[in-house]
Amino acid sequence: MRKATRPTWTGTWDRFAASDPGLLRLMAGLRTVGAIALTLALLALMDADVTHMVGGAMGAMVATFAIREKQRREQAVTLALGLPVSLAAMSLGALLNTHVLAGDLFFLALIFGAVYSRRFGDRGTALGLIGFQVYFISMFVQADAETLPGLCATLVLSFACSAAVRFGLVAETPERILLRLREAFRARLAQLVSAQTELLDAGPDRMEKALEEVRRHTARLHETAMMIQGRLEEGTSDSTAASHVQRRVAEAEIAAERLGVLLLTARSAERADTLTLHLPDAPVPAPGDRLRAEDDITATLRRDLNALRLLVVRPASGIGGTALAHVRNRLLSYRDEENLPRAPAAVQDVFRGIGEAAHSVLGLRLAFDGPQDESDDSPATTRSREELDAEDIAIAGAEENGRDEDEDRTGLRRPTTRAAVQVAVGSALAIAGGEFLSSQRWYWAVLTCWVVFLNTASTGEILVKGYRRLLGTVFGVVAGVLLAGVVGNHTWTAFGLVLLFIFAMFFTAPLSYALMSFFVTAMLGLLYTLLNTYSAEVLVLRIEETALGAVCGVVAAALVLPVHTDRRTDEQLATVLARLGDVTGAAVEQLSGGPALDLLDKARDLDTALEDLRASTQPLTHPITPLRSRRQTARYLVALLETCAYHARSLAATAELLPHSKTVAADPRLKGAGRRIAHNIDVLVAHVEDQSDAGTVETGASLASMLEGDRPGEAPRHDRVTGRVLRHLQRLDEGVVGLARPLGVPVAASDGSAARRSAAL
Repeated sequence: MRKATRPTWTGTWDRFAASDPGLLRLMAGLRTVGAIALTLALLALMDADVTHMVGGAMGAMVATFAIREKQRREQAVTLALGLPVSLAAMSLGALLNTHVLAGDLFFLALIFGAVYSRRFGDRGTALGLIGFQVYFISMFVQADAETLPGLCATLVLSFACSAAVRFGLVAETPERILLRLREAFRARLAQLVSAQTELLDAGPDRMEKALEEVRRHTARLHETAMMIQGRLEEGTSDSTAASHVQRRVAEAEIAAERLGVLLLTARSAERADTLTLHLPDAPVPAPGDRLRAEDDITATLRRDLNALRLLVVRPASGIGGTALAHVRNRLLSYRDEENLPRAPAAVQDVFRGIGEAAHSVLGLRLAFDGPQDESDDSPATTRSREELDAEDIAIAGAEENGRDEDEDRTGLRRPTTRAAVQVAVGSALAIAGGEFLSSQRWYWAVLTCWVVFLNTASTGEILVKGYRRLLGTVFGVVAGVLLAGVVGNHTWTAFGLVLLFIFAMFFTAPLSYALMSFFVTAMLGLLYTLLNTYSAEVLVLRIEETALGAVCGVVAAALVLPVHTDRRTDEQLATVLARLGDVTGAAVEQLSGGPALDLLDKARDLDTALEDLRASTQPLTHPITPLRSRRQTARYLVALLETCAYHARSLAATAELLPHSKTVAADPRLKGAGRRIAHNIDVLVAHVEDQSDAGTVETGASLASMLEGDRPGEAPRHDRVTGRVLRHLQRLDEGVVGLARPLGVPVAASDGSAARRSAAL
């Protein structure tokens, strides 16, 4: 029974770890709930009244979630600085409680300062957030001069409890977080391989669903790779170890994504477009007849995909088995042409892809777990290890090239200054309007106005966030009414539910802002019950104040120093295109024999810019958007850019193998093949930036036929690796040209292609 239960528990835990990479959401929820619970327990032992317990619980919550630094020392410094800030905010809130005008003016100044302080990084953001939230708490518990000493003592206790939980009970280190992120990457990689196996076996009626699962798991794997990238500097012992992990994660991600494309091509009547894996509504390719469910070759592919998944999920301590070593050797042997099964060319490509994926998994294990038993290695496995060792030596000897591309913006052009002015104006409107609705609860409108500006950069983003907050608030009010009737006067039952909702709030925050708002509002209904100020009218007022605050935020964003969604999207699009050009140009230069550059960092800069673009297009792709054509165009553009980024990452990963790889050699002819792509990207950037002399996008003959040294009419001559590079360049060229149509950029045949066609005739 114990043996049967262990694999089930392990599989369940792997799925949970994959759903919450690094357990970041779980630990955030536990840390916050632990701090609040410890505060409440100590206050109960001191026989504190409900008002102080509510204030202490909210103070512990603020002291915990406001801290965002990754290093423990930095967290401790910020927490220590946050205590005097919170005491000052509570004191001013209590003293200005009876001075309406002075209190409102100070609140506006505090809001401006809290938003402006974001320019000073995580610490400035945290201190501004603590000041604002604690001032809000002073109004929520109706602090005054009489209750101020007790509330200040409660704040000191809540900060101490937050520190005890953060650095003791639920202690976290960057190394431990990175370790869990690595395990999450493995789990998500295994899930992607499982989804690809389902795609292999899917019948015509299940192809669309299977393809959607491959898309979803591919995106989740990329998300985890980006999270690892963000934790490498703090979570590794030195830059060399970080570079090892960075390269192996990038190789595994690219190999897994490429395997999906090859598998889809083998199942289709013709070569599948990489865009199919990135565009949610892309049509399913017409099925081909190269793979049939009953064929031996299909059974072999299924066996090898399952074996690949086993290699991914098997822990390092369990690798020593001879049988598993033989499985690994077999998969790695597919990297050699003579070991490929007899099959159509597209199916052989899938076996090659499995071999490359097994090679990347081996590299992943070496980077994550260190050296392993080599006694059962085959010649193919030994060769793979030698290639990986040579690449590691190259990483260790590489020089770091730092660079700073931050824009030097001043005055109202600086985003933090502009946001501070907008929030202050919106909050002034919210105070004025909120006073008309309620002279006691007007601060809910201000809180909503403040919140909708967090992590937003355009009017459209603020509108969508305000809509989601209002939606969550409405349903939260309904839940609050029901729970208030159930809880009644049971204080500890109410506090228990408050802790549960706070955990749910932090656990769901990265997934759904509307769901988080639901738990916040339901929790507030319970807090009002505890304070004996609950009524259905109060919760309805909460909806009205939330709607007012959202409207004030949108009005301020639209009229005061506005950043329209189109402008924001164009800026992000230009950045993505520029970084796409940087990665492609540097990769082609290195593949042509040029100097070595830090290509993977450039590729991750491209991925970061693409994430920003995806966030800025959310208002255009949201279901409430009335302009369906714009929504479809935005989704198509993002999907096409994701496809281009995949090919650029693949080029960068291949170029990084030079000059120490035994399978990749520089080819000077590739430089000419990349010129058209570079020109077209420059044209697109100029067009997006509204430059008058933007020019036209060039199209023409395939890049393979443009290689220097090939004669017109003859098939290009190149080895398999150069051929793979050319396929990535060709797809990238097609993707860049494809961007021209939705962007309205003119396209013309290049003179070189016209001359080539004339010579061929």
